[in-house]
Amino acid sequence: MEKTHDYWYEEQSGIDHCKVPSIVNDFNANYPSIVDRFYTKLYQVPSNKPDESQQVLFHSNRICLVGLAKDHVAFQKGIRSVSFEVGKYDRSENKVSGRKKSGGMILQADSTIALVTCQDDTVYKIRSCVQGKLVEVNERIIADPELMKIEGEGYVAVVMPKIEHCTTMKAKLLSYDAYQTLKMK
Repeated sequence: MEKTHDYWYEEQSGIDHCKVPSIVNDFNANYPSIVDRFYTKLYQVPSNKPDESQQVLFHSNRICLVGLAKDHVAFQKGIRSVSFEVGKYDRSENKVSGRKKSGGMILQADSTIALVTCQDDTVYKIRSCVQGKLVEVNERIIADPELMKIEGEGYVAVVMPKIEHCTTMKAKLLSYDAYQTLKMK
C-alpha cells in the first residue's frame, strides 16, 4: 500500500518546469456525489401504502436503478434478507447480452423484482416502477442487506426502459421536490 508521503502535498515542479498543484488544495468535501451529478431522482409512492415508497435513479442513458426510498418502512423494521425468487422466476438467473440487452426479462411497472423480509417476518415486494428490460439485479444485497441504505450502491435492480416510454414513465413518477413535499404532509 502506498504511503501518504508518496503523494504531492505541496506544489512541485513538473515537466517543462510547470507547477503541479497540490492535491490537498484541490479537495472539495462538498463536491456532489455521483448520484447527485448524473442521475435524476424519481419516486413512486403507492397511494394505499405511503410508507412503502421506492426510488428510481434515472440516468441520461435510460438506465434506471430501482431501489427502496430512504424512508421505506423496511429500513425502520430492519431488513433480514432479500430474495430474487419471485413466484416461479428467479430474477437473479436473468442473463442479457449485447447492446440491445437481448434475453432480458420484460417487466411492467408493477412487476415484482424482489422480496424483502424484515426482522419481524414482514415481507415487502419491491416493484419495478418502470416498464422495460431487466438488465441485472444487485446480488451484493443478498449477502449484505445494509447496502440498500447507500444511495447508488444499494439499488435492487437495473432496468432499461424503451426510449419511447421514458417521457411517460418520468411523468408517472414523482420528482425529488414533489416527493419531499408529499412527505412533509
